[in-house]
Amino acid sequence: MNRSSSVVFLSLGTNIGIKSNNLEQAIEQLKKIPQTIVLQVSKFYKTAAWGKTDQPDFLNAVLSIQTFLDPEVLLTKFVAIELNMGRVRSFHWGPRLIDIDILFYGNLIFKSELLTIPHPELQNRKFVLVPLNEIAPQLMHPVLKKTIAQLINSCPDQLEIVDQNKLIQE
Repeated sequence: MNRSSSVVFLSLGTNIGIKSNNLEQAIEQLKKIPQTIVLQVSKFYKTAAWGKTDQPDFLNAVLSIQTFLDPEVLLTKFVAIELNMGRVRSFHWGPRLIDIDILFYGNLIFKSELLTIPHPELQNRKFVLVPLNEIAPQLMHPVLKKTIAQLINSCPDQLEIVDQNKLIQE
């Protein structure tokens, strides 16, 4: 275990069931992880499915946590939350009740069979960058050496992303 804590950024996504409830339930479960504190949570954003597009729209959010747990230990906690909530991994980019991905773990650059940090595709996905920009626009990508705000400007993703709070108000 790390002797000091790290700030970690996570992406949450869901496109099955009552999506806002799924995100809220996942956030509540994340708050129960030992040696970990939830720091910030973005708004919820609605996005069309990415990759495999013939499925329901997603609801996504990004949050930051502070933790003393190592990345692979955290990953096991996240997989346990996904399974406890009922996630079934049917196929790549398929529908999901909840998906929890590690985007950044401090400035760590890490690769194992199970995990790559920073997340290797985050710079190509608006559904990650827009909520991440909301809570950490000046966060520097340790590999690409660009801030989140800069990454949005060069993101090739053309999918529309809509603040879920605005949809509720309309």
